[in-house]
Amino acid sequence: MLVENPIRGLWNRILQQISRIAPGATSLRVVLNRWRGVRIGKGVWIGYDAIIETAYPELVEIHDRAAISIGVIIIAHFREVRGVVIGEGANIGPGAIIMPGVRIGRGSVVAAGSVVTRSVPDWTMVQGNPARPIARVGKPMTIDVSMREFLAHLKPIQPRGSQPETGQISQREY
Repeated sequence: MLVENPIRGLWNRILQQISRIAPGATSLRVVLNRWRGVRIGKGVWIGYDAIIETAYPELVEIHDRAAISIGVIIIAHFREVRGVVIGEGANIGPGAIIMPGVRIGRGSVVAAGSVVTRSVPDWTMVQGNPARPIARVGKPMTIDVSMREFLAHLKPIQPRGSQPETGQISQREY
């Protein structure tokens, strides 16, 4: 059973609130979350209003070049289920919720507003509530990759037994 130190808990919450509104997605927000105990790699991007596990931030690990978008919530403990790992180059879309015990694989993408209740394999895009795989990622959605290039390397996953719809546009023009 985890027992939170009240003084440490207060400190974590103060730093969490500051990090939610502070400027510096690759600098100040990252530093504030590191001070809280979140294990963060190099080149990580954290958007405004992201809530990263308030009580036990040490249960969260964010690998190099991962991106946590605006309004993301990462919950890393509930009863005996603990920990969240965001893999290298993973991208968590705006408003997504990551539940405890989840690992987001290397290069994976979580679509906006998705609720991730199960681990996501490497190089997979998930969407929905609960999040389900919708595509295989061929290029990571990092700052140095254009949206056009990312979409060109995205391969939709067809549900078993379904036929692709005719007349549908597969990629949006940018």
